[in-house]
Amino acid sequence: MGLIQVQSPGLLTTVQDLGREGFGPVGVSPSGAADPISLRLGNRLVGNVESAAGLEMTLLGGTFLFPQEAIVALVGSNFGAMLDEATITPWTSVQVAPGQTIRLGTTRSGARCYLCVHGGIAVKSFLGSASTHILSGLGGYEGRALRKGDTLKLGPATQSFRKRAIASQMQEFWSRRDLLRVTPGPQADWFSKSSLRSFYRGTYRIGEQSNRMGLRLEGAAALQRGSSQMLTEGVSLGAIQAPPGSSPIILFVEQQTTGGYPKVANVISADLHRLGQLRPRDEIRFEQVDFETARSLRVQQEELLASRELILE
Repeated sequence: MGLIQVQSPGLLTTVQDLGREGFGPVGVSPSGAADPISLRLGNRLVGNVESAAGLEMTLLGGTFLFPQEAIVALVGSNFGAMLDEATITPWTSVQVAPGQTIRLGTTRSGARCYLCVHGGIAVKSFLGSASTHILSGLGGYEGRALRKGDTLKLGPATQSFRKRAIASQMQEFWSRRDLLRVTPGPQADWFSKSSLRSFYRGTYRIGEQSNRMGLRLEGAAALQRGSSQMLTEGVSLGAIQAPPGSSPIILFVEQQTTGGYPKVANVISADLHRLGQLRPRDEIRFEQVDFETARSLRVQQEELLASRELILE
């Protein structure tokens, strides 16, 4: 069984897979990769199932020693990764020899980089998922971010190394993050027309306090119309809450599963991966689409992910 020894963990490095769906009614948010598209593609590059657990690094990457040979891929944002003294090309499978070290620096593009390894990261499953849920201290590796000195086990190897890469034109498709397409929220009619115009025409900045629970936006407040009050209700991933008199909050992968603030809009599923690559001070804007368009965009995305032209061998 292969191992990864953590020599330096980086800023926030956790074990993540595609999350645990279906437990919202009991108060457990899905967690999982903040950018699931990158994780899925990285796993395909190294010969794993798309849902295998990898390492998610945020803003600053770590340093990892491989005592045994391994097949790896680094996907998502470019963290300037090195294999010993050689540069690692992102979105490409790489063979690691016994005793080699992968070292990552600060991000050069988005917020998160994923280290996928053939066999996947082997940790105990919690509610059917290997994902770390930071706020509750459950799942992943001891329910926490990695620390110096941690040793991670890998799943069994089932195939030999094959050079694979994501086609460059496909990489460009996933890189955009300044535009988020949304559908109207369940309380969209609570907001005045002028507030909605400001919301859709304005530009928002990602706040410094953003995390895996939610992205706090800095910009025009989406003002509530009248004095309507609402009961706490279930909320979905990507919901955009608008606290009265305050700027909106986009609920993210470790969100609270209920909320009592009106929701002006919801990020469509085809754009949720963009949320995972947003950094503090990044600027975004919103574009409203109808539900049929949102479904069509998701279908197109999945067709692209399944296309033969996606991965070069």
